[in-house]
Amino acid sequence: MIFQEIIRKKRDGDVLSAEEIAFFVNGLTRRDICDAQVAAFAMAVFFQGMTVGEMTALTGQMSASATLPGAWDLPGPVLDKQSTGGVGDKVSLILGPVIAACGGFNPMISGRGLGHTGGTADKLDAVPGYNTAPDTAVFRDTVRTVGTAIIGPTDDLAPAGKRFDGLRALSATVESIPLMIASMLSKKLAVGPDALVMDVKTGSGALLTSHGQSMELAESIVAIAHGHGMRCSALITDMDQVLGRSVGHAPEVREAITYLTGRDRETRLNEVVLALAGEMLWLGGLVADPAEGFEKAAIALETGAAAERFAKMIAALGGPTTLLEKPELHLTAAPVVRPVPAVRSGFVTGMKCREIGIAVIGLGGGRSREDRPVDHRIGFTHLMPVGAEVGPDQPLARVHAPSDPAAKAAIAAVQSAYVIGEAPSAMPRLIPARISQNDSQGD
Repeated sequence: MIFQEIIRKKRDGDVLSAEEIAFFVNGLTRRDICDAQVAAFAMAVFFQGMTVGEMTALTGQMSASATLPGAWDLPGPVLDKQSTGGVGDKVSLILGPVIAACGGFNPMISGRGLGHTGGTADKLDAVPGYNTAPDTAVFRDTVRTVGTAIIGPTDDLAPAGKRFDGLRALSATVESIPLMIASMLSKKLAVGPDALVMDVKTGSGALLTSHGQSMELAESIVAIAHGHGMRCSALITDMDQVLGRSVGHAPEVREAITYLTGRDRETRLNEVVLALAGEMLWLGGLVADPAEGFEKAAIALETGAAAERFAKMIAALGGPTTLLEKPELHLTAAPVVRPVPAVRSGFVTGMKCREIGIAVIGLGGGRSREDRPVDHRIGFTHLMPVGAEVGPDQPLARVHAPSDPAAKAAIAAVQSAYVIGEAPSAMPRLIPARISQNDSQGD
């Protein structure tokens, strides 16, 4: 077989055989296929799509490229969660420790930032010493002893996905539903959880902006996961505004710590965390239904058990032992912090969430090229939600920037992203739908 002929076939809208997909993934993993060919294949899929059979084959082949040996053999269910990504989505930082505190085990391979959305692995790279690419033995031992380990894609655990995701981000093909499915599910299948819950974002800050696209992705993922023998369900969650109060790597780690320690739990973030936790605990057989799981997760937060698991995970993977108590000593601050004045007084009636994510990239918090470093210090905090009143005494946010010129540009970007009206507007439903193996329904 010849790589360029496989690309040509998909470019022309033909269906690839399982053998052709395996040939492509093997070349991707072994680097027999060059970056230009990978990007060309991604663009062909972006425009031509894939059948369910092609997506299933691509997912399975990418998962098979991993080298995680053996079963987990743990005294509780192995549970995982995957998000399609959104602006300010720091849920994974919180959810893994919550699940561990409730009796589950959570080995999580998280992604890097894609498009305008941030990646959990990039956020954890803001923590000094924390190893987002440990060897398999350390990963397994941390899961066994702590209950959770959140890492990034590695050459052992996600070799095909690690390379493919980076090139998708640089070739503007992140939003391809077949490639999203293969990337996300292959990482999860490689780890081998008993159950998986998908958090499929929808809205201006998500990779998929329409509810219909998000439903299509959720239904496909649930079906393909079940086809691979994994229990799976999905929640559609709103991303028409920033999730939580901060965006950026170190700022989001700080907010996760604030949340876990109970000093501040933003309402929408809290509801998403608890809803996902409830679903995971139910699929894992630890509770009778998602509502009981919701309550069990809330107790783990209130008692401090989840915060304790977070601290142990950070230390086990090389981070500071005092991060939870003294985050300001370990998370580097940006040299310039400025308020973002509201352009006029009124109420926040809308937010162009994607523009805020793009502004973070403009500050240096994302990758425009694969070899560019990420500035973990920068971002936005104290972001006002939809419905909030703003004016001279209440800015829209605070920008954390590397310089005064960068701060000035970011301020203008945030001001442009906010819609301010004379009266509060209705809030969108935070979790408009849930998808399981046998249904597709609004809740």
